[in-house]
Order: sequence, then structure tokens, then C-alpha cells
Amino acid sequence: MSYHQTVRDVYRDAAVATANNLCCVPQTPRYLPGLAIPSIMHEMNYGCGTTIHLQDMTAGQRVLYVGVGGGLEALEFAYFSRVPGGVIAVDPVPEMREAARRNLEVAAATNDWFDPSFVDIRDGDALELPIDDDSVTLAAQNCLFNIFTTAGPDGDGDLERALREMRRVLEPAGRLVMSDPVTPWPLPDHLRADEILRAQCLSGCLTFEEYLQSMVDAGFGSIEVRARRPYRMLDRERFGLERDTLLESIEVAAFNVPVPADGPCIFTGRTAIYTGPEESWDDGAGHVLPRDHPLPVCDKTAGLLSDLGRSDLTVTASTWHYTGGGCC
Repeated sequence: MSYHQTVRDVYRDAAVATANNLCCVPQTPRYLPGLAIPSIMHEMNYGCGTTIHLQDMTAGQRVLYVGVGGGLEALEFAYFSRVPGGVIAVDPVPEMREAARRNLEVAAATNDWFDPSFVDIRDGDALELPIDDDSVTLAAQNCLFNIFTTAGPDGDGDLERALREMRRVLEPAGRLVMSDPVTPWPLPDHLRADEILRAQCLSGCLTFEEYLQSMVDAGFGSIEVRARRPYRMLDRERFGLERDTLLESIEVAAFNVPVPADGPCIFTGRTAIYTGPEESWDDGAGHVLPRDHPLPVCDKTAGLLSDLGRSDLTVTASTWHYTGGGCC
């Protein structure tokens, strides 16, 4: 498909000269003790959020990062792994791989704990990863998968292939951490067909519901929505739209666990609060709610509890921010 070459051209140019029209949302740089991030990595941060979450960091984990960019998040993952080859970074653009290697050499000069061998940069594509089955604990991508086309009448699209590849290389119960833009309503065909806008992470967006469903369809049975914030405004006149369209960036973690028979567990920051006479309440379905304390629950459980109509049970709305705990 021709858009593949357009994407490579856009990111080849962004590797040679910093591009200010690619992804990127204003963020305060993260501080980690002993980590000095070269300024060039911030300048080449072509993501729309972050895939670095402390709850994902475990001793001895092996990380796959797809779309290395300037190397910023590969360096941050290496901060936690600190072993040769602990982070594998895959990118199909030679100029971007070379830029990341240069940036990591700069990082090695200012971080005495870091060795460039901690990040194994490989030539590869998200649609055919050069990684063994069941071999990584955590896989991540930042503002890449929204570029891919989705399934059409001729079969699966690139997004479906990329998600299956991520699941293939993940260990059982491993997690896929992603950040991508989403749209509040489907974008018109003239935007979706614009290869430059697609490569710039503007016109390939799915709706929030479609985005989550694509992960479920790939076999990820549990999904956490960790952040959801404004990303870009598509002006109706300049982009040929019926109305102004505010894109949002979301950060999610999808877990390589089977999809339950009654549907996936999707956490969007909802809680259930029991206020009855007992110290706790057991709903008989595996959920024990301590009195007065909000218990995080997945959307599926939130709906079931809401349907009970109990006066001593409050179910809160989605906050689009979830950091763990609770049950499904």
C-alpha cells in the first residue's frame, strides 16, 4: 500500500531534521533519579502521550518498543531494566534507527549507569516483528498504530495484523502499553485517504470504542484506560469537516489474557461504593466491597452493580484514569 512509503518518508525527514508537526502533546518532562535525558530526545519525542508507567516496571522484564523515534522512551525503559538487550527497539526507517543510536550515545555520556547495549535497535516492521513468540514481558508503541489502516472488505487491515503480532510476542499475561489519538466520531473518507495527514497522526484515528474493540478482537481480555486528554483540533473549514473535531490522546494497557466468556474487562476509572449496615458486602460474583471505600471495578461489573438498584450502592462514572486495583 502506498501510504507505507509516505509514512517512511515523513519519519525519515523527521529523523534528519526535527519536525514540529508530528504528534507530541505538551508534557512536563519526567524526573527519575539519576536519569539525564538529552534535549534532542525531547525534541524528537513524536508521541502523543507516554507508555512509561511505574506499575508496569518489574525486575528482569524484557521490553519491546515498536517505532523507536528519538529513543526517549527506549532510554526510560532501559533505566528500569539495565541489562544488555533488556529493551528491543524496532523501526523500519534507517535514518530513525541511526538517529536513535546517536542519541543513546549522547545519553551514555551523561548517565553513568547507562550503556547503549541496554537497547537493541533492530530493523523491523510492526506487521512482521523480528521477535520470537512469547518472548517479551511488555510491549509498547506510542502514536504509531493510529496510522495503520483497519479491516475492509478484502480482509484484515494493518492494525489487526500489528495487534496480532504484539500478542504473538508477548508472554501469557504480558501487557501491551499504547498511546494513540482517537476521534469522537468517524472521520470522513477524504481525510482517511490523505496519506500525509495519516502519517502525521491526524486522519487515521478510530473512535474510542473502535480502538478498544480492536484490542479485544486481537484477543486481549483485559484493558486499562490510564489517561484521556485533548490532542488536536481539526478545524471544520481547513479540514473540510461538518463540525470542528477535537481529537483526544489516550493511554491504555492491554493484557494478554483470554477474553472472558461474558466479555472483556475494561477499566475506565469507575468505582463501586457500599454504604450499608455491614462492614462489607459480597455480591456473590467475586466482588467484596468494604463499607464506605471506593472499589475500582471494570465497566462490565459497574453495569451489573448499577442494575441492582440498591440504595446502599453507588457506582461512579468513568474518569478515564485508572492505575490498578479493584476487580472485574
